[in-house]
Amino acid sequence: MTTRELVGLAWGAVAARRLRSALTVLGIVIGIASVILLTSLGEGTRHYIVAEFTQFGTHILSVTKGKTTTSGMPGLSATVRKLTIEDAEALRRVPGILKVLPGAYGTARVERGERSRRVLVSGVSAEMPEVFQFKVRQGRFLPPGDPRRGSPQAVFGPKLSHELFGDANPLGEKVRIGGARFVVVGVMEPKGQILGFDMDDRAYIPVARAQSLFNTEELTEIHALFAADTPPARIRERIRKVLMARHGGEEDFTITTEDEMLDVLGRVLSVVSLAVGGIAAISLVVGAIGILTMMWISVGERTGEIGLVRALGATRRQVLQLFLVEAALLSAVGGALGIAVGLGLGGLLRIVLPGLPLHTAPVFVVAALVVSLLVGLASGVLPARRASALDPLDALRAE
Repeated sequence: MTTRELVGLAWGAVAARRLRSALTVLGIVIGIASVILLTSLGEGTRHYIVAEFTQFGTHILSVTKGKTTTSGMPGLSATVRKLTIEDAEALRRVPGILKVLPGAYGTARVERGERSRRVLVSGVSAEMPEVFQFKVRQGRFLPPGDPRRGSPQAVFGPKLSHELFGDANPLGEKVRIGGARFVVVGVMEPKGQILGFDMDDRAYIPVARAQSLFNTEELTEIHALFAADTPPARIRERIRKVLMARHGGEEDFTITTEDEMLDVLGRVLSVVSLAVGGIAAISLVVGAIGILTMMWISVGERTGEIGLVRALGATRRQVLQLFLVEAALLSAVGGALGIAVGLGLGGLLRIVLPGLPLHTAPVFVVAALVVSLLVGLASGVLPARRASALDPLDALRAE
């Protein structure tokens, strides 16, 4: 019996039981479509978060107060020593550091005449656009100089500028931020939301002014831009030594690089993707049980046919192959339809929910098809072995 004849016989057997075959295939379709959709959502989320972080550049590290070891968040430990502008200035002398950005953040009300808006106020220095790859759309950013003596100047995000000034030119206009008077010197280019934070609805003022505004002498964090040809581990160690020397030999701070943050996020999202993929795989198990059940019943119904084929000279191996091919056909058709349904639903979701992060990796599509074939073959092994083990005379006598 040739391969073509084998496939033809298997297809005829599947087509002869259309309803049963369709229900069996449906289980595989649901399983494969679920796997593709959920893994696409997990992979899309990972790509989205990576893109959000890398738009600032990958050669940035952050220093926050408090030592984080195995758990917790930076800045929440009961540390004695705070991060100061003097700490930031000391880091400027570290070899390999290109720019240092001290930061003090808080919320305050921004007022202009009768209009006011409570927004996030970022106390930064003139290096902020270079460190985070931001651009000024109108006017200029904060002037360079000693970060301890900031002038009363402010730069607005485009949304904040529009809310307070409409379409009018805000440059040179006076506003009040937290009750203190500032002059608007620039408006940033639109940046949109980043991980839920609206970068366009905020004000930037000199870090010293922010400390005075929020009545604090400490910094929220320090960002440093380092040279691309310098290993992050080397920069980290240099910064650690400088800050420990300034903090009485204590490592009461946490240094985090962008690569480390992405690595941690990648591991977390991989676990999430694996979990949702496992949940979707339950549907594949249901589909496998469907194939097993159908093939087992089919062996019982076709006992006479098996006996006749064996009596005409078919070997046990050929009978085994026949039932395995039937199982493979069911799973292959189900896998192909499941991929089509999964991709189709993914495309529909992109149209209905444009902001939903979906990314279907080709490797997942190929893996889904391979898994469906393996599921079909595994489900067909027992019924196929049962069919091939039937004695021809006993099978014909049973008929």
